[in-house]
Amino acid sequence: MLIAGIWGFAEATLFFIVPDVWLTLIAVRRGLMPAFVACGWALAGALAGGLAMYSWGAFDPATARDVLETIPAIDRDMIDGVRSALRDDGVAAVFFGPLQGVPYKIYAVEGSAAGVGLAAFLAVSVPARLLRFVLLAVVANVVSRWVLGRTGPRLRAGVLLAAWAVFYAIYFSVMPG
Repeated sequence: MLIAGIWGFAEATLFFIVPDVWLTLIAVRRGLMPAFVACGWALAGALAGGLAMYSWGAFDPATARDVLETIPAIDRDMIDGVRSALRDDGVAAVFFGPLQGVPYKIYAVEGSAAGVGLAAFLAVSVPARLLRFVLLAVVANVVSRWVLGRTGPRLRAGVLLAAWAVFYAIYFSVMPG
């Protein structure tokens, strides 16, 4: 479960592959209860990473933005768009933006500059992160059992990882960077 927490932290900071890959793999190979525990660990890691990025954005926003631009699928226009969304929609942007494929780490860096308080940022981060983690774990578990029937966990895991590879091939081909 520690891997889920580390991955949650890494993706909330500088890593660019979501912890959902690991969480859905657990859901497919080990079942929903272990996946739900892993979701809790990933959430804890994501909150710690969000806190780190929020703090960095408050302390040195220019450098934080420059570093964000070095991460695949992030560019200055996306960062500016997040800044505008936070200014226009406030903390609600933290909830909805990442559901649309915009990395959470950008909302964390831009949060303080947009006047989103740390407590509000972390509070909305809980459902924003956990909803997607749990939903994808459930979907992966149900779909793998429905589509692959009585096949073994290795085949299910292989199909899942192939699906993630296709997802990221498409994601990186349409996102900036």
